[in-house]
Amino acid sequence: MREILGRRRRFRFWRSERAAQLGAALTCATRWKWPVLPGVGLAAGGRGCACPDAECAVPGAHPFDPGLLAATTDERMIRWWWANRPTAPVMLATGAGAPCAISLPAVAGARALAALDSMGVRLGPVVATPTRWSLLVAPYSMERLGELLYSKDWVPSSLRFHSGGGYLVLPPSLTGKGRVRWERAPLPGSAAPWLPDVEAVVDALVEASTSAPDGGSRLAY
Repeated sequence: MREILGRRRRFRFWRSERAAQLGAALTCATRWKWPVLPGVGLAAGGRGCACPDAECAVPGAHPFDPGLLAATTDERMIRWWWANRPTAPVMLATGAGAPCAISLPAVAGARALAALDSMGVRLGPVVATPTRWSLLVAPYSMERLGELLYSKDWVPSSLRFHSGGGYLVLPPSLTGKGRVRWERAPLPGSAAPWLPDVEAVVDALVEASTSAPDGGSRLAY
């Protein structure tokens, strides 16, 4: 009896996971016009990455087959991918006309959000994993990012930038690092979420970091 109940629970979980992943992919692609593709996912049993690299640094949380250039907003392609791989992570291809992101370690991310809220900075959606938080921003080019960073005397070394040619794993994906979730979710049923300008967010992060009471950095590891 316990074995039968266990099987039923696993089946319900699998069915729920399948619906959640497809629903998230379709929302991104068809409602928000964000190009997505399925991530490589985890190996059988959920241990390690499904890619050939036994020492993969981001297990389950990267494109593999198809590659990043296959990202699309086409509904039929999205449905076909997730019909064949129903629990695959949802990967956003950043840059071009799609959102970009600024990420930082999870502890620093929590501090940053609290500091930016106290400063009255308007933020867009924020994606959280157990290890890193990512603040979504409006699309920007690498040239613009280079000019922006060059103009700064100092930028926290904990920041990473996801723009053209990059990717970001989106909720509610499950990876080897844990579940991906929205720390700040887009409004339900809304059109494409509003995204702040990268310069405004970088300026605010630099100010928040350098204004720590003890003279240190709020955004340190």
